Amino acid sequence: METVDCVVIGAGVVGLACAQALAAAGREVIILEREAAFGTGISARNSEVIHAGLYYPTGSLKARLCVAGRERLYRWCADHDVAHARCGKLVVATRPEQVPALEALHRKAEANGVCDLQRLDRARVAELEPELDVAAALLSPATGIVDSHGFMLSLLGAAEAHGAMLALGSPVLGGRRDGDGVVLEVGGEAPMALRARWVINAAGLDAVALGHAIEGAPAGSIPGAWFARGVYFTLSGRAPFSHLIYPLPEPGGLGVHLTLDLGGQAKFGPDVEWIDSPDYRVDPQRSTRFVEAVRRWWPQLDAGRLQPGYAGVRPKIVGAGMADADFRIDGPARHGVAGLIHLFGIESPGLTAALAIGEAVAATVDSGA
Repeated sequence: METVDCVVIGAGVVGLACAQALAAAGREVIILEREAAFGTGISARNSEVIHAGLYYPTGSLKARLCVAGRERLYRWCADHDVAHARCGKLVVATRPEQVPALEALHRKAEANGVCDLQRLDRARVAELEPELDVAAALLSPATGIVDSHGFMLSLLGAAEAHGAMLALGSPVLGGRRDGDGVVLEVGGEAPMALRARWVINAAGLDAVALGHAIEGAPAGSIPGAWFARGVYFTLSGRAPFSHLIYPLPEPGGLGVHLTLDLGGQAKFGPDVEWIDSPDYRVDPQRSTRFVEAVRRWWPQLDAGRLQPGYAGVRPKIVGAGMADADFRIDGPARHGVAGLIHLFGIESPGLTAALAIGEAVAATVDSGA
């Protein structure tokens, strides 16, 4: 049986970032992707926002890797000619009674190392974005947008330049521990068994299921899996905003917000809908809720300009009504299986944090823990 150094399961943005980091460190890397192309799962269905790191519990992996990953991402985009823009965003308090929550968010952001936020009163907000009607806002200059496909393409190119190989149409059906490594059962047109010294499970929505399918780890070390769908509606015509506009966060997500693409086109979303299994349908009737939410800060929104867009699904490891979970980078020290790293619950800000996650995985491989 052939033995390779590292296998990364999943060719989304996080899997590709892991592969790039490992290959750049001199590791032999094979990326296994079940689909016919890279980056077609949740990495292709996000808002393409580069997050600053405002929201996450201080000291958490989400907070630390978001802040670290954001700066790495901006440098990477500049060095690899990936389209991006540091456009900034406004987090808005729509009513005076929300201002204390906005101030609490400001304090959390500063504790996370995000120290460039600017507090704006109603008059200053109106100067920046005349069509907003809010009580106050925080301006986050470090927030931006990125061409996520271009970013993934650059990661793959960099990984391949260091010798990594991408195998498409290669689903991982299961696995088992084998001494100081893992043997994987790989399906597809040419089924095979593949032994790896290190396996990185970056399977996104399927990471938990794959965690159960790779034998050897105690059952209690694998989290549960829940799915939260978020739909987007696009805005026909040009938006009157130059910044991203976010309300205060809500349970399960960041609230229905406005983001811009690199061409200046606007979309609203995502909302939060708990579902039993991944499902990317968009119900046009949900636009009613979007209009109601957006008019709290943009009262002039013309509901007729909203068109159904697309949906994404968050790979949650906690369910509705439960406290948000942190990213989990579970190496042998957590589950006891040599050569195995699970990436669980890598939802937002996974895109922003991808390069930092890749570095953390490479460090775990180097340490053996």
